[in-house]
Amino acid sequence: MGEINFFPEDLEIKDQKIILRLDLNVPIKDKVIKDDTRITLCLPFINRLIEKKAKIIIISHLGRPKGINDPNLSLIPIYKYLKDVLKTNVYFFRGTFDGETKEKFSHLKGGEVILIENIRFFKEETEDDQNFSKKLGELGDIYINDAFSCSHRKQASVYSITKFVKKSYAGPLLKKEIKAIDLVIKNKKEPVTCIIGGSKISTKINVITNLLKKVNNLIIVGAMANNFFVYKNLKVGKSLIEKDTKEIIEDIYKKAEEHNCEILIPEDCMVGTDFEGNGKNKKLHEIEDNEIILDIGFNTIKSIQKKINASCTVLWNGPAGYFENDSFSKGTMSIAESISKNTLKKSLISVLGGGDTLAAINKSNDKLTFSHLSTAGGAFLEYLEGKDLPGISVLK
Repeated sequence: MGEINFFPEDLEIKDQKIILRLDLNVPIKDKVIKDDTRITLCLPFINRLIEKKAKIIIISHLGRPKGINDPNLSLIPIYKYLKDVLKTNVYFFRGTFDGETKEKFSHLKGGEVILIENIRFFKEETEDDQNFSKKLGELGDIYINDAFSCSHRKQASVYSITKFVKKSYAGPLLKKEIKAIDLVIKNKKEPVTCIIGGSKISTKINVITNLLKKVNNLIIVGAMANNFFVYKNLKVGKSLIEKDTKEIIEDIYKKAEEHNCEILIPEDCMVGTDFEGNGKNKKLHEIEDNEIILDIGFNTIKSIQKKINASCTVLWNGPAGYFENDSFSKGTMSIAESISKNTLKKSLISVLGGGDTLAAINKSNDKLTFSHLSTAGGAFLEYLEGKDLPGISVLK
């Protein structure tokens, strides 16, 4: 399909109207931003565009308002944040998109910014409505998608908008995400170890199947591993399991053998009788009917650390246990620390993704170092599956 059209840094953009699609979907409670990571990641590029005197029109979303103007999902807190940190005039557009909208943006001077209210307040956005896409596209001379996390969706401000703008590019954050994931699946340094956690195999089966062809080791942790124990006729007590996974797991082992990929599952675990109490380290055959597997055990931690130490590339998606309780966070934290230590020694390329993985890392008091942290969620997993994401295909 050709190469992605990345934004050229030397492009003359003075007084050009740039439509910039960002992911400013940050957690907000009582109109207060609780984590500004996604905004701060966008700031260097916004500031470069301001310095170059471009006229910047920012499009973003917050939550899933389903085409309804929900005051709880307004971008006003983000507008106030940008107004405080950007050294220029920042405006907020809350109007509708019609034949006169373009005129309403005509006052914008080079180096100034307009933030459009939550684009998902318009049902036409999620429907990828052509007329709506045209109205959005007509606002600018250049379109830049810097929201990798939205690029798996066929939505107006990500997909069809590109038909109605002269030039379309991928921004620097999108470029960074793709290059990082490509380090695992395309331009890889072997051996490659992939650690997959979380609760459901069904949501990650396509990712696992695709990765088996590309990695040397696949480590299964978290509640997902419980299904592998059941497959091996081990008792898992009251632990979370999925129904009807026997054939899926059989297929995973078969494909792993075909592609010479080693699969590791935990050899011991931390169990509790509920999610809030303390844990006991047990071997897999010792689990009782009233117990729940809530983390990986000491021997498993050592085995995973050994694999990480022997790897040149590590991809990690999904925690190893119920990290919300400190009694069951040791597995996840030990994986994080081991990956970080090897990354610091420059011996390891490390790519981490998934909201729960990042939430777990943020609980750590230590400063951890990784090659790339992805906040992209669904798009991250779909790109790992080998899918051609709609929002990226239109930038090729």
